[in-house]
Amino acid sequence: MPESNRNLPENLYTAEQVREFDRIAIEDHSIPGYSLMQRAARFSYEVLKQHWSDANTIAVVCGAGNNAGDGYVLAKLAIDDGKQVSVINMFNPDNLKGDAATAYQDLLATKIKPVEFSASVFDGVDIIVDALFGTGLDRDIEGQCCDLIKLMNASECPTISIDIPSGINADTGSTMSIAVNADVTATFIGLKRGMFTNDGLAASGDIKFDDLDVPKEVYQQKNLDSSSVTNRLILENLNKDLKPRQRNAHKGHFGHVLVVGGDEGYLGAARMAAEAAARVGSGLVSVATRAAHASLLSTVRPEIMSHAVETLDDLMPLIKRASVIAIGPGLGQTEWAKLLLARVLESNLPIVIDADALNLLAEEGQSSNSWVITPHPGEAARLLKTDTKNIQYDRFNAIKMLHEKYPGPVVLKSSGTLISDSEGELFICDAGNPGMSSGGMGDVLTGVIAGLIAQGIELNHATKLGVCLHANAADRAASRGERGLLAMDLMPHLRNLVNPE
Repeated sequence: MPESNRNLPENLYTAEQVREFDRIAIEDHSIPGYSLMQRAARFSYEVLKQHWSDANTIAVVCGAGNNAGDGYVLAKLAIDDGKQVSVINMFNPDNLKGDAATAYQDLLATKIKPVEFSASVFDGVDIIVDALFGTGLDRDIEGQCCDLIKLMNASECPTISIDIPSGINADTGSTMSIAVNADVTATFIGLKRGMFTNDGLAASGDIKFDDLDVPKEVYQQKNLDSSSVTNRLILENLNKDLKPRQRNAHKGHFGHVLVVGGDEGYLGAARMAAEAAARVGSGLVSVATRAAHASLLSTVRPEIMSHAVETLDDLMPLIKRASVIAIGPGLGQTEWAKLLLARVLESNLPIVIDADALNLLAEEGQSSNSWVITPHPGEAARLLKTDTKNIQYDRFNAIKMLHEKYPGPVVLKSSGTLISDSEGELFICDAGNPGMSSGGMGDVLTGVIAGLIAQGIELNHATKLGVCLHANAADRAASRGERGLLAMDLMPHLRNLVNPE
């Protein structure tokens, strides 16, 4: 996550909600729509100058609606500022209506002559302004607009998108066949939730926000469906439960995590989950694994208690001593795995379920509000009897369906991880980086969440805090480069983050 994103508002909205805010500002607070358009363009132009102060030649790509109007106003501001500006109309401007038409007529008063799209339209340009499609896009992009975006993305000059990168669905974060890869996005009034997950997070680049001086009352409407408002997770707002420990504390005060997994050949997954639970502060950590692995684990990490478990009789004493169970890392899908999962699910303990345990759970009809499930898109697809493409097409709908089926906290992993708490309230963690695309990262997250639950942190809060700790630890670990980042590289950073100053 770009450092500047940490200063953005926490509330994220659908495109319809932001349009309603816009309408209320105009109709109930007597702010002319053209004034809002001018404020949006002025803010976008200021962002442009802050990032590219030496840019002199600017190409503004305009579509057919109010997003185009923002682009026309920005183009006029740049001309008045002495810049060389070219405007590319991708639709007939004679069809413009309302404020967008006004903005176009004001631009024409500068005597500028818009240019037609061609393969050389960006030659000699310092920066491209994307004002092609706004938040209302609800269809795939085709034809010349598709060709234009390909050309923009292939260009070596940077791009700033106005309000949202063209081609990104504002509600889902999915690409509508193609999308602009913006270096910076200047957005207004309300943050659009699609910009913070899936393709939207990658396409938006560095996000800059301005409320355009809209009164706070606009956001406090009684008819606003709060259940459809998504909240960004900020670590600094979540880690207040991580207070310094009392001087007379002992390991019994901080719970006992039992990690169940590590079938033959997969001990590493269980070990990573167990060590993560210990690194975030669990008082005790045990692993129930294959007999062939038990002594090896104690050798490589002696602080973790390793137990040979081949039968249910071996498992039961461990469950009785545990505060929370994490099951799935390296579990496999053999009969051994199925028997252990069945017994774990019968316990009354909070359970964090991941990896192979999720794949096995997909075959069961059980659910509980004391379980935390942490699927990646493929596992989510198996849980919902669909395919990964459908999960990623609308991750918000997917996590809603997962919550309906599994009523405890749900973590839908991927870029812009989504979290649903036990009440169905939605959250996004936009921290993290592509370096996390390596084996074992999910195992570490499982251990982090379990370790927090063991210490008495409430299930929903532990889930949100765990996701944030995990992502922020990965960002710190990636400070020396994302490529080659390993799951175990997160461990020292996890320890630092659970001891906030």
